[in-house]
Amino acid sequence: MNHKSMTWLYFSLGTVFCFGVYGIFLHSGQLAMADPVNGRYKAFLFVGIAYFLVAVLAPLGILLFKGADWQLPMKGMGLSLLAGIMGACGAFCILLAFGAKGTPTVVMSIVFAGAPVVNAVVGILMHPPHGGIGNLKWQFVAGILLAAIGGCLVSLYKPGPGKATTPPTPQVQAGSNLE
Repeated sequence: MNHKSMTWLYFSLGTVFCFGVYGIFLHSGQLAMADPVNGRYKAFLFVGIAYFLVAVLAPLGILLFKGADWQLPMKGMGLSLLAGIMGACGAFCILLAFGAKGTPTVVMSIVFAGAPVVNAVVGILMHPPHGGIGNLKWQFVAGILLAAIGGCLVSLYKPGPGKATTPPTPQVQAGSNLE
């Protein structure tokens, strides 16, 4: 296998890493806003700013640099806009799950076990395999079931939090001016 044929895998693994840390950073950002009522919305505002920087300015710069034509078919624009709406709604639902006392470990496990299942089902419905759905290989169906079972197992049997550590209390020595 040559290096060029593996480029897709490197980008895929980059996505795994980015999405893998997304939930914990989003939850941490929500908590760091120090606003129990509106912290999640403040955090999501900055997610939106990041999307603008990465998903608007970066491709715009690349398109300008490459001298792309500006023909944008309606179907392509509509489906792409729908994809963006689904991604943003999904991110917002993650924040709402955190606000409803879901933990990043459980929420993200459900998301990342469930998303491939939804992707596979919707993909098959939108682009049925040759010969119809009845021609699906058993390994594919088993993979979907295992992904769903894996998400459930991770959610149900996640390790509990470690013991909370309390900072040591300062000792006041006799004769100090703190007494």
